[in-house]
Amino acid sequence: MPNTSLSKQDFEALSSFRYQLRKFLRFSEEAAQAEGVTPQQYLLLLHVKGSPGRDWASVGELAERLQSQHHSVVALISRCEKLQLVQRRSSDIDRRQVNIHLLPDGERCLAKLAELHHAELNTLSDIFRIPTINTQD
Repeated sequence: MPNTSLSKQDFEALSSFRYQLRKFLRFSEEAAQAEGVTPQQYLLLLHVKGSPGRDWASVGELAERLQSQHHSVVALISRCEKLQLVQRRSSDIDRRQVNIHLLPDGERCLAKLAELHHAELNTLSDIFRIPTINTQD
């Protein structure tokens, strides 16, 4: 059996954190589906709007934020375009780069879901904590 420096309390803290995280993610999944979008579509909208310093994101940035393959994100963007949530636009600086912008329906959907998520996070503020793990160097 491997020797570990983590205590029973550390394992309990990790378990509790993962449980709390999963509960929030399940809430998020159900909220997105109730709005008629998939959880991944909601995350795409969130990451477009949440791009630091601007209201658009490149496909590569979205792939990084979603921790997904470039081609998977391109397919996700295409599905969002069909729902008229986002629009592709060529970059003014580099025509090879495609930037993703929210459309009015995407803005409305995101605003509603973000408000629900904000409220849910506020209800979890007393119990949703990152655990302190006792690690030995």
